[in-house]
Amino acid sequence: MIHGKKYQDSRKLIDRLTAYDPADAIDLAKKTAKAKFDETIEISIRLGVDPRHADQQVRGAVVLPNGTGKIVRVLVFAKGDKAKEAEAAGADFVGAEERVAKIQGNWFGFDACVATPDMMGVVGRLGRILGPKGLMPNPKSGTVTQDIARAIADIKAGKVEYRVDKTSIIHCPIGKASFENEKLAENLSALMDAVVKAKPSAAKGTYLRSIVLSATMGPGVKVNPLRF
Repeated sequence: MIHGKKYQDSRKLIDRLTAYDPADAIDLAKKTAKAKFDETIEISIRLGVDPRHADQQVRGAVVLPNGTGKIVRVLVFAKGDKAKEAEAAGADFVGAEERVAKIQGNWFGFDACVATPDMMGVVGRLGRILGPKGLMPNPKSGTVTQDIARAIADIKAGKVEYRVDKTSIIHCPIGKASFENEKLAENLSALMDAVVKAKPSAAKGTYLRSIVLSATMGPGVKVNPLRF
């Protein structure tokens, strides 16, 4: 792959053989964010698990203390009083079967999805569509719940879901390049605490294999896993 001059310049700032302390890695990742837009600072965590086994799945959600810097549009599947509760709590879209039909028609004008338990029979029809996009409501991430107002508030405040993929890696945003270093550090710490606590009992050997921070358009910066 041929990279542009900005990327090449950014790569010169980084020693590719060094696994940096978190604070230094954050500082370097921010310095590599040279695009004209406010780049997202992302983390990639390689875990010592085999996601082919159900007892080694790692997934969950955490509210980043300083948010993600992104305006999140929330869709809620609910009826009756719960639909009214969702609207009052600030949901961007609320509905039931008509929303399912709209999504089946290739509508994706939302970033997060919440559902009341009684709606999951209807929402289940969207598993093959929402699942691969990471949008399927799930009790483990708190997006299938009766406490609709709390779920919406958490998402709007900066709740992110993490899930290990088939290559044993978790990809997740921790904020924007415009954030102060301390705020990114707090978000990173909150996410890593959650991932460490989610370690499956069936996982053997080293759990945190490698960690890399990067801006949207920047090169990766290795982080020392022993710091978590």
